Amino acid sequence: MGDPRRRVPRTDVLLTHPRLAEAERVLGRTLVKSVIAHAQQRARAGEIEPEQVAEHAVAALPATAASLRPVINATGVVVHTNLGRAPLSQAALEAVTTAGRATDVEFDLATGRRAKRGRGALAALAAEVPEAGGVHVVNNNAAALLLTALVLAPGKEIVISRGELVEIGDGFRIPELLESTGARLREVGTTNRTSLRDYTTAIGGETGFVLKVHPSNFQVTGFTSAVGIRELAKLDVPLVVDIGSGLLRPHPVLPGEPDATTALREGADLVTASGDKLLGGPQAGLLLGEAGLVERLRRHPAARALRVDKLTLAALEATLVGPPPPVEKALTADPAELRARAERIAARLPGARAVDCSAAVGGGGAPGVELPSAGVSLPETCAAPLRTGDPPVVGRLEAGRCVLDLRTVAPEEDELLVAAVLACSS
Repeated sequence: MGDPRRRVPRTDVLLTHPRLAEAERVLGRTLVKSVIAHAQQRARAGEIEPEQVAEHAVAALPATAASLRPVINATGVVVHTNLGRAPLSQAALEAVTTAGRATDVEFDLATGRRAKRGRGALAALAAEVPEAGGVHVVNNNAAALLLTALVLAPGKEIVISRGELVEIGDGFRIPELLESTGARLREVGTTNRTSLRDYTTAIGGETGFVLKVHPSNFQVTGFTSAVGIRELAKLDVPLVVDIGSGLLRPHPVLPGEPDATTALREGADLVTASGDKLLGGPQAGLLLGEAGLVERLRRHPAARALRVDKLTLAALEATLVGPPPPVEKALTADPAELRARAERIAARLPGARAVDCSAAVGGGGAPGVELPSAGVSLPETCAAPLRTGDPPVVGRLEAGRCVLDLRTVAPEEDELLVAAVLACSS
């Protein structure tokens, strides 16, 4: 008998297969050829018959040309950093699709002349926080702090409490970020206690600004004290407040979480925040404050390197003016309704039961806050098959069980969740 590897179809022949030809049109030649090559290699290794190469190549085609896969977040962490933080609203997703084409992002259709970039998103942000005399958007909150230091403290000191020298994730630390601009940090107080006198003693001719950072991803309890914004605002230097998680106004579910509106009312000259956390929008750094100061930030040369693209601007505007985003819906979900959903889902799944549980805000916001929730408890052995299924479902392990917390699962995902569990248990 001849070598069966000689029967493996050639790439050019496989590219004429109707499904593969259509995939080449949608996904691109390079991606489709890589899928074909993998199927051919499996045939040469004897894993599949040569006549099955086209079939297996078609089955292995991804839904899109990107490698990212949609995931059902059943972890109970509302803003899950490893799962992309805030899921966008349908309005924001549609806005991104529109922005992906040629748009009037910097063009006035009425006059035929250049227009201000991102004017719609900036107007929407200003409308949400009227207390801000000016607003600007950069690509994340770290960029907002970087730009602030470049403008207000080149070669100068930034006065900051030792209890607010936070690490923001993946090994990046605010002190190192700020010092990379050429500014010097003047640390005051101790890890657990800082007084107004500590600040007044440190402020002098070399002070660029005072920075107050919300330690949003940890808590220090016990013998502690910190200086509030109202007191710091009386000092004769600019006051920058990093609220971190992006809450623009007070939230009934998170009364202890700082927000931009309150910080500005209490005297902050500038507030920085994230757009992809509690705001529920795309990754962005928000700068809100005194109009002249914001304009200085906007005109600094580094602002060009830190600017956001049209996709982010579109998603941010739609998040601000559109319906409540998924993050807001998850935060305000009724525990009784979550329990009812859990009971309906559990009744359809073998070995499942509805349970009460606690969800978390996540994303470095509201540490220690527990959100009463409900979920579906499954055998622990379901966790891995669910993660590798289609669609992937990511839950959490708790007391030897796999818990799917419904606070972070949209109601319209319930049927997908049921199907995923049934598929991995069959």
